[in-house]
Amino acid sequence: MQPPTPVTGDDVELYSDGACDTQAGLGGWATILNCRGRELVLSGGERDTTNNRMELRALLEGLRALKRPCNVRVVTDSQYLRKAFTDSWILKWQRNGWKTSGNDSVKNQDLWEALVEEARRHSLTFVWVKGHAGHGENERVDQLAVTERKKLR
Repeated sequence: MQPPTPVTGDDVELYSDGACDTQAGLGGWATILNCRGRELVLSGGERDTTNNRMELRALLEGLRALKRPCNVRVVTDSQYLRKAFTDSWILKWQRNGWKTSGNDSVKNQDLWEALVEEARRHSLTFVWVKGHAGHGENERVDQLAVTERKKLR
């Protein structure tokens, strides 16, 4: 199987979602990128994972697929993911040596560090949508993530 063709263009809309059986178990992730009328769909899964990890993986893989710097409108139902960027949580974690305000180690530091690197290449704008509320592309990306999770059974 060939790797997907990277999306190119100045303005990209990226939908991402993760799904997990429980807070720790089989998980799937998916992302849909739209640019200039072209669409790229990416998805995958992991065993022994968490929903948050799958949310991070979905965004990371979407950003990695972009061949050059873009203006990326990230549409997500993950408040955790959105707020980490928009409320400067990531900067605070970095200043604290990847510790939370409660002095706990930040979970999924490997993915956060990779996301920081990918995010530097792009201009990201986050839009939060309520999950399972009828938003077409969010519902679609959720179903893709669920399908990937089910493949692992």
